[in-house]
Amino acid sequence: MAIQKEVIRLPGAAAPAPGAAPLSPAIRAGDFVFVSGQPPRDPKTGEMVAGDIQAQTHQVLENVKALLEAAGTSMDKVVNATVYCSNAAYFQKVNEVYRTYFPNEPPTRTFVTVGSWPGPFDIEIACIAIA
Repeated sequence: MAIQKEVIRLPGAAAPAPGAAPLSPAIRAGDFVFVSGQPPRDPKTGEMVAGDIQAQTHQVLENVKALLEAAGTSMDKVVNATVYCSNAAYFQKVNEVYRTYFPNEPPTRTFVTVGSWPGPFDIEIACIAIA
């Protein structure tokens, strides 16, 4: 039996900016949902959220949460996350916010400091969840 692939988008989200990366926000495949790296972009306006690393982390995790809910799953079903951050010095501040989204049995996680960054933001998070 072939696994079906379903692209997940947020209802009412702003259209991708011209020249945006060719990707799907999330894909449900079989029993899993794969969420692309989410930047701190307000999905309604398409604008990056201004603020410190904690404000950016909060927006990123709200985006992840919304995509998971659109796919019919939730944050407590996340099994793996990858955090890409522009500065290792943000590690503790990111964890303070991250912990509020995964208070019990957090997923496996990798925290990667990225030397070269493609946008005007400091964090991006991708994850895999059980559908």
